[in-house]
Amino acid sequence: MRQLPQPARESLTLASVLHALGDPVRLELMLRARDEPDSTCSVLADGLNVPMSTLSNHWRILREAGLVSMAVDGRHRRVRPRVDDLEDRFPGLLDPILRLGAAEQRPAMQ
Repeated sequence: MRQLPQPARESLTLASVLHALGDPVRLELMLRARDEPDSTCSVLADGLNVPMSTLSNHWRILREAGLVSMAVDGRHRRVRPRVDDLEDRFPGLLDPILRLGAAEQRPAMQ
């Protein structure tokens, strides 16, 4: 599998991470990626009422912010959250955001 470009751990910025997680769709995608690592973009986006072109943009923003890494697997993209890199760069940041995001978003989506 070929990895898509992503920022190095040391170049991750708090502003780009928070911006990426500030969108409800991207937050939900990140929650799903954390719960199902190495799934494909289409599996993780299943059930979201968002056009495919918009989803592609959301995945790009998450990847460029350093929240996920993506690998090309044939016609699919496999997504893996960069939890270790984020924890190393911003200790203790990601878990509370995802926990609060899940509590806030998931009841509204059911």
